[in-house]
Amino acid sequence: MTRTVSSIAPFFIVANVPAALSFYHDKLGFEITFRGPTPEDEFFGIVRRDGATIMFKALGEIRDGKEVSVEPVPNYGREPAFSWDAYVDVVDPDALAAEFASRGVVFSVPLTDRDGDGLRGFVIKDLDGYGLFFGNHRA
Repeated sequence: MTRTVSSIAPFFIVANVPAALSFYHDKLGFEITFRGPTPEDEFFGIVRRDGATIMFKALGEIRDGKEVSVEPVPNYGREPAFSWDAYVDVVDPDALAAEFASRGVVFSVPLTDRDGDGLRGFVIKDLDGYGLFFGNHRA
C-alpha cells in the first residue's frame, strides 16, 4: 500500500473573501473552485492552480446569534527567516515571475538565488499580508 501525501492547502483568514479570490485569480492565475456559501454571503472560498490549493475564510461570522471574529495573522511581518506563510514549489520560477510581472504583481522579494539554502524564487505578499514564496531548490 502506498501512503502518499499528494497536496496540502493553506487556510488563510482574510478581511474580504471576494477581494482575496479576485487577487489570486486575476493577478496569480489561480482558478476559483468555490465561493460561497451563497452569492449574497461569500465568507469562504477556494482557489487552485495546478497542484496548489489555498482556502480563504472571512475574519468574522455569526454563530448562535453572536459575531465571532479572528484577525489574520500572517508571518510576513516576522523575522525574514520566518516570514513565509506558504512555500509553493514551481518548476520554473523565472517563467512564473515573468507571468506575474506581466499581470502587475508587486514582488516583496524579487526573483533571486538565495544563499545558504539553495532556493531560487521570489516572494509576493497578498492583500492580507500573507507571504508566499514561489520557487524551487536548485540542484
